[in-house]
Amino acid sequence: MSDVITILGNTRVLSCDPNGTHISTEADINGVIGTAFDERADLVALPAARLSQNFFDLQTGFAGLLVQKFVNYQLRLAVLGDISSACTRSRALKDFVYESNHGSSCWFLDDLEDLGRKLV
Repeated sequence: MSDVITILGNTRVLSCDPNGTHISTEADINGVIGTAFDERADLVALPAARLSQNFFDLQTGFAGLLVQKFVNYQLRLAVLGDISSACTRSRALKDFVYESNHGSSCWFLDDLEDLGRKLV
């Protein structure tokens, strides 16, 4: 599977391939954002499995960098997949996920169905 565009509600979503490039550097983030712009996406659905472990360790600052880049480019982000084990290991990550899910820029959801419900 490759990255595909889907329409959920009135939102053009770039659904990233779960087997795509691992996101571990700023250049990787820029690549995803570039693809989103090329496809005229409003939101990127990024599988959690594509994120490097440094994303889930908030002390590295990588999660903040990734989310801030999306905000700066006025793209919404949905991280899809089960990250409960990472949240169990880190209270800070659990709080970050909670706060993000109450905002409008970045959400942590189980799958595209959950995203579709969130966008309604």
